[in-house]
Amino acid sequence: MSQQASPRGTFLKIADVVRAQIEADKGMSELPSAAELMRDHGVSRGVALRVFAALQKEGLAEPVPGGRWRVVRHGDNVDRRPLPERLASVITEEQLKVGETFPSTTELSTRFGVSRPTVTKALDKLESAGLLSEARQGKRRTIRALPKRTESPES
Repeated sequence: MSQQASPRGTFLKIADVVRAQIEADKGMSELPSAAELMRDHGVSRGVALRVFAALQKEGLAEPVPGGRWRVVRHGDNVDRRPLPERLASVITEEQLKVGETFPSTTELSTRFGVSRPTVTKALDKLESAGLLSEARQGKRRTIRALPKRTESPES
């Protein structure tokens, strides 16, 4: 887009282009970065961010940690719970008992597709909630308590 073009509605035009890309490429899982939109369309960062907001409002995109945006496709079964909740569910899914060792940070980062520092922050929350023991170098975390069930009782 030309630098002299009117900024009104520019983000909507770019959103239309990105929407068409999403519809054309069924394998597309991540949106272009803000820097890519700025470079490809000659717009400011603010305009690029408005593109993401418009796509989010339409239910086509959601932010992910690290400043990126993911494509949301209807019918996809993606666990959108916060990472600490998903990590706590490992205890119940694997039927771990109090005193058993919890999977390592490296194992969890691979399993959930996030960085080790992100896993460490989530594990720190579980530690402060009393579910896991403190981590020390060379010593794995152990389970101190089982997570409370969050299902509502059936009537």
